[in-house]
Amino acid sequence: MGFSKEFKKGLWDEIPVLRVILGLCPTLAVTTSVENGIGMGLAATFVLLCSNIAVSALRRFIPEKVRIPCYIIVAATFTTIIDLSMNAFAHEVHKNLGIFIPLIVVNCIILGRAEAFAGKNPVRLSIADALGMGIGFTMALVVLSLLREVIGNGTLTVWRDLGLVWSLPASYRPTLLLILAPGGFVTLGCILGLMNRIEAARAARAGTRYTAPAEFDCRHCAICKWGSGK
Repeated sequence: MGFSKEFKKGLWDEIPVLRVILGLCPTLAVTTSVENGIGMGLAATFVLLCSNIAVSALRRFIPEKVRIPCYIIVAATFTTIIDLSMNAFAHEVHKNLGIFIPLIVVNCIILGRAEAFAGKNPVRLSIADALGMGIGFTMALVVLSLLREVIGNGTLTVWRDLGLVWSLPASYRPTLLLILAPGGFVTLGCILGLMNRIEAARAARAGTRYTAPAEFDCRHCAICKWGSGK
């Protein structure tokens, strides 16, 4: 039951991008195509899973005062692996994602899960946490990029190298705003609003009152709380 609970929380209640509001930098930057969203999501999931396993396995041997630098070194190791692997086997995606692959090292989702969960729990539960958070992150990227690419560009690019690219009819007039940076914020805000509406409806059916999360930014993640001594 513990494995299932930890896995499921990342698929809705604690989706990193849409509920905890972490990892917005790559989210807003790369979600101009579904291909980019899938590539970034899978890369981050790989690093998150491997980092959680390593941190959980070594948690009793990592000194308390240097645990954050240790977590960064662990994340950097697996980020280097996925960076080189994508460059070799998915070069176009690697080129499109650019600097955002190396920046996975300092992604607050990776460090936050290491600090908040993997550093305090056994390997089995840390795997569940990583898979749930990683899949939830990937799902959020795919939904966001799907809306932005289809509405903003009139195309759907799942994997260019395999020919999985579709275009809407020539009569369709794309809304270019969604491909631009402001469009990322607009689309994200609409999705957040929709999720709050869904939660409010679920609460109403259950006879309770829904209150949107108040701590809605990276200042409230485990890393900043640790740094401020809270």
